[in-house]
Amino acid sequence: MFPLKVIVFVALVSTVAAGPWGQICAGNPRNRVRGCDRFGCGHYGAPRPPGIHKGVDVICRDGSIVYAPFSGVIGGRANPYKVGKNSAINNGILLRGSGFCIHMFYIRPVRYSGRINKGQKIGVMLPMQRVYRGMTSHVHVQNCNRSNPTRNL
Repeated sequence: MFPLKVIVFVALVSTVAAGPWGQICAGNPRNRVRGCDRFGCGHYGAPRPPGIHKGVDVICRDGSIVYAPFSGVIGGRANPYKVGKNSAINNGILLRGSGFCIHMFYIRPVRYSGRINKGQKIGVMLPMQRVYRGMTSHVHVQNCNRSNPTRNL
């Protein structure tokens, strides 16, 4: 049997090691959130017609590598728009794992299914400037239950 102190220590180290989400986009190691531009603001709860922004926009340059923020499974394609609208950036994926479920939009994924590890390349940022010239390019990250994901960044 292991002494109780060892078990508690291992549990604490495991919790600390899990930590927050990892880097989402190459060139943005701190997962900085898009501020405001002429198209609106990137923080959770920002005004959006007809309601509020239900995700967070993590700054990412067009063409940059996008990484898995946590380990888990890619659960399929997720589109931010209806078919045919803004087709140059209408792509994304559903990720599940490590107690999280998120949609990541505006990326061209490497694949639409399979296991992923935190920090692994999962795609490339799509050409947002082609569709919204002047908007700060970003990956939209949205919890599946539409709660605020900011604390995980």
